[in-house]
Amino acid sequence: MKPQTEQRTGLLYGFGAYGLWGLVPLFWPLLKPSGAVEILAHRMVWSLAVVGVALLALRRWSWIRELVRQPRKLALTTLAASVITVNWGLYIWAVNAGQVVEASLGYFINPLVSIAIGVLVLGERLRRVQWTAVGITFAAVLVLAVGYGRPPWISLVLAFSFATYGLIKKKLNMGGLESLAAETAVLFLPALGYLLWLGARGESGFVSQGAGHSLLLAATGLVTAIPLVFFGAAAIRVPLSTLGLLQYLAPVFQFGLGVLYFHEAMPPERWVGFSLVWAALALLTWDALRNARRSRARLLAVAEVPGGAAAPAREPA
Repeated sequence: MKPQTEQRTGLLYGFGAYGLWGLVPLFWPLLKPSGAVEILAHRMVWSLAVVGVALLALRRWSWIRELVRQPRKLALTTLAASVITVNWGLYIWAVNAGQVVEASLGYFINPLVSIAIGVLVLGERLRRVQWTAVGITFAAVLVLAVGYGRPPWISLVLAFSFATYGLIKKKLNMGGLESLAAETAVLFLPALGYLLWLGARGESGFVSQGAGHSLLLAATGLVTAIPLVFFGAAAIRVPLSTLGLLQYLAPVFQFGLGVLYFHEAMPPERWVGFSLVWAALALLTWDALRNARRSRARLLAVAEVPGGAAAPAREPA
């Protein structure tokens, strides 16, 4: 019963993480009239404070010495911090500029961009269905470009920046809290310097918009850290294939908010483009589940052969 309870708990954490990420477009407009760059700077500063308290409570500090002694790892951490800064900053700006639907598209196509990066950078080989999904996504981008009258650059930058961030994180191989602490520590001084500069010019929303606004800006640290903690708790309790399915919750919620709550326009060509992306994701998900079942069947077959390796306790990704 314990493994089932653990998986159920992991699913709840997974729903919590992706649900919060999906509902975060409701939060950023509350921070107006602060601009996207000021909000981003507060997010960096307060995230480090929240994560620092968490690490202090857990007494997890030994990784800092190891990170400082490895220049390559430190350089990758700096690069990851730079890439996620672009992603976070653009996403905040897009939401507050009324582009929630286009932002959600970025996270719909992110898994497909990750596949393309795997081919181009890591030399991975794709199955036929995966190639088909990538081709459908390319067609979807063309349709959306015609519909918008321009390439959907917000979606593309969000998708490519987050996929690049994922690639760097794969090479770093650090825990969620540790990596967030390291990345925000790299950006802490520039972010704090920018906020102090705004204050000296009398343009700081934190100072001029009242205590309630200041508390909301400080809450950006919790908005960043809590879903990450939930995600980490889910990742150790449920198979990666399940997390791969749950990741679509966030853009689904974002898309729903964009259309139903923010009342963003969805002309027919955009519905066509999004439908193509969803079809590609359906193909990709079906192929991943089929491949996972085949892998599990092969492992079980090996385990049943005398002298064969034991089957793993958890489903392979």
